[in-house]
Amino acid sequence: MTAANRPQTNPAPTPPNTRRLVLLVDDSASQRRLLARLLKLGGYEVIEAANGAEALDLCTRLVPDLVLSDWMMPEMSGLEFCAAFRKLPRPNYGYFLLLTSNADARAITEGLQAGADDFLTKPVAPQELLARMAAGERILRVEEELRASNTQLRHALAQLSETQAAMERDLREARKLQQGLVRERSGVFGAFEISLLLRPAGHIGGDLVGFFPIGEDRLGLYALDVSGHGVTAALLTAQLSVHLSASSDQNIALRGAQDGGDAAGPSALAHFFNTMMLEEMNTDTYFTMIYAELNHVTGHVRMIQAGHPHPALQRADGRVTHLGNGGMPIGVFERPIFDEIEVTLEPGDRLLIASDGITEAATPSGRQLGCDGLEAVMRTNAFLHGHSFLESMAWSVSEYCRGERQDDMSAVLVEFRASGQVIRLNDG
Repeated sequence: MTAANRPQTNPAPTPPNTRRLVLLVDDSASQRRLLARLLKLGGYEVIEAANGAEALDLCTRLVPDLVLSDWMMPEMSGLEFCAAFRKLPRPNYGYFLLLTSNADARAITEGLQAGADDFLTKPVAPQELLARMAAGERILRVEEELRASNTQLRHALAQLSETQAAMERDLREARKLQQGLVRERSGVFGAFEISLLLRPAGHIGGDLVGFFPIGEDRLGLYALDVSGHGVTAALLTAQLSVHLSASSDQNIALRGAQDGGDAAGPSALAHFFNTMMLEEMNTDTYFTMIYAELNHVTGHVRMIQAGHPHPALQRADGRVTHLGNGGMPIGVFERPIFDEIEVTLEPGDRLLIASDGITEAATPSGRQLGCDGLEAVMRTNAFLHGHSFLESMAWSVSEYCRGERQDDMSAVLVEFRASGQVIRLNDG
């Protein structure tokens, strides 16, 4: 290969201020001069000390990157100096080489226990000295890179912690807003008392319960459970709450009444929501629902079940019946089949509409509470009413799943509180 076509290789420039500082410790002045000359030729900055005490004093004022110390020195041996060096506070790691004329295994073991990183045997060969120093530099570079990475990681974790704290604050505020969607937690209409329970598993959830008046003798009651958890589910429940609010110009069920007609019935309301979900919502989210109309004069209830757990009817004598066949959830099928249910409540009866966060609450082993478990809870708490009943039920469910509740809990409790009428426990 001629000079004309020989590839040109330009060595990479050395970054400024990258010369390592070496502390050279030896009681022999001539040995120090020889080693210092070799180190300077190798590109190192060198400071010298004649003994261990002088070297320790230098280390308190300067921060040498590498230390090259003789083993045998008066007053303080290289081994003792190494042990003292390791106890000094430092911003980074210091690489320590011991010079020794004794290379047996016991001596090396003592040196390693004192904190030495490497050994050089006298007389020192110049190439070996520079090679050992280069090996020490590689260790220092790795340590510096790790330290830089740790600094970046701590910075990133601090930023993440700040972001998480901001998200926690936002979620706490969102929880307050979501709880505010249920403006009234109870109401009394004639002989009927309505009580609501809404308890998200996290900061925010996808359950929604409520009621609103329809004319002088009827109430609309609803229980919704949006699929999934978190922000997406909470946003959909917020939108649905607008369509079921007490405001007649926004409430889908009441719009017909504005024109002098009757309010939209349970089936019509379910089909409206199904169409809205399929045609207007660009999402894979769906929800289950029970919407009921209660005539609080006659006790007649007609409701639609759309994939929601079966309502539990507890008669005055304590018997519990689970109503409905299930029906399809809303927002999944173009032509869904919903289950229409009609029942008449008698004095002393209660109707419980609970979410699957209650019926599907499970023990750590995976056994779900189910309808039978809910029935047992209702029987146990039959002597309680209103929010006392709901709170006791919620406590029983939390105890059943050992506090590891994974889903939101919500419920609507309808009680026909006839004067002097008490729900009795059935011996069966």
